[in-house]
Amino acid sequence: MATIASASFSAPIQSRNGEAGPFTELKEFWRQFFQKVFNPYRPELHYMRGPGPAWRAKHLANSRPHST
Repeated sequence: MATIASASFSAPIQSRNGEAGPFTELKEFWRQFFQKVFNPYRPELHYMRGPGPAWRAKHLANSRPHST
């Protein structure tokens, strides 16, 4: 779940003709909201939590005592 936090208030966005429209702040809020909520970069999904099954298979095969 995404958490949205704002550290500071930004100045109102100016329209093309230089005036701040009545819905400019609302529009900017929703733009930032969707940008943060639907951001495809999720670093926690790529975090390595330790050796995986391939590493275990390789190293356990080498560490087992050989019976002769």
